[in-house]
Amino acid sequence: MKLALSVLRLGGVVAAPTETLYGLLVDATNPRAIGALLAVKPRGHDKGIPLILPEPEAWRGLVTEVPPVAERLAQEFWPGPLTIALAAAPGVDPRLILNGTVAVRWPSDSPALSLARSLRRPLTATSANEPGKPPGRTGGEVRAMLRTPVGMRLRVVEGTAAGGVPSTVVAIEHGKCRIIRLGAIGEAALLRVLSPYCGIDPQTTRG
Repeated sequence: MKLALSVLRLGGVVAAPTETLYGLLVDATNPRAIGALLAVKPRGHDKGIPLILPEPEAWRGLVTEVPPVAERLAQEFWPGPLTIALAAAPGVDPRLILNGTVAVRWPSDSPALSLARSLRRPLTATSANEPGKPPGRTGGEVRAMLRTPVGMRLRVVEGTAAGGVPSTVVAIEHGKCRIIRLGAIGEAALLRVLSPYCGIDPQTTRG
């Protein structure tokens, strides 16, 4: 893990287990590191890049505000597999943003969270796979899938991720709540928290 942390500090890419699958981690405050991530796994303009937080309060530097419904969701489901998309603050790298929002979560214990805590910065957490292929669950699977550009720093943390479905994603915009992707947290549990606060838009899918 010390080597992985050094790679992150130098602006490189680390593949490490999250609480579900392997994710590709870079320092989300480092534009050069985000460029390195996109060289390993290109993303279209119709997809943002989700982030994991070293601690819950870290989201206040990434979003314009944290509305009461977001606070309530965090109290109920964090740490855990719930990603909350809120209006991005002006300083957030535009490559992380989708439709004006940045998606963040404070995950359960995992190597990825340990690295975020050690770096004391938010990390990207897009799945470690080629676009269109299933995410890797082991270091060997990730290494076999990803082709690292010449000269690129990519460190794979060995291990096996727990697996399972990815995080649930909820967007909160202009007083409305939208379930972008159902995952580890089911619809009934979400609606129990969301309904007192805001209207629910139809479910869509976030890439």
